[in-house]
Amino acid sequence: MRSIVLVGAILLVAQAMAEDLAPLKAPHGARVYIVSPANGATVGQDVHVVFGVEGIAVAPATDATAGTGHHHLLIDVADLPSAGAPIPADAQHKHYGKGQTDDIVHLTPGDHTLQLDFADYRHVPFDPPLLSKKIVIHVK
Repeated sequence: MRSIVLVGAILLVAQAMAEDLAPLKAPHGARVYIVSPANGATVGQDVHVVFGVEGIAVAPATDATAGTGHHHLLIDVADLPSAGAPIPADAQHKHYGKGQTDDIVHLTPGDHTLQLDFADYRHVPFDPPLLSKKIVIHVK
């Protein structure tokens, strides 16, 4: 009987967590984009990346105000983060939870892809996802 109660409690917690991470609706017409560098640019190893956004406000990850979110820079990411899950935090998924709109990233020589993924205060992408076009840059 005890194990049934425990399993039931675990299922309730899992359901609550799943509901809490349901993607928030993106404002109609909102979009994010990479201002610079340009697609196809040849750059040095320290790359100044400038983020652009329209139709939604940039805010720190601590701000749960509707219609706000913050940037994540995806570097050489082939598969987008899962819908309804927080964006991972690692070398390929850079978080800008203080509301930053640019950064200098150090990259090794060669070709690299960059893409923005704008997410809510929980680091969960919006529905529909607010993604920039993926660009390719050549680092010398």
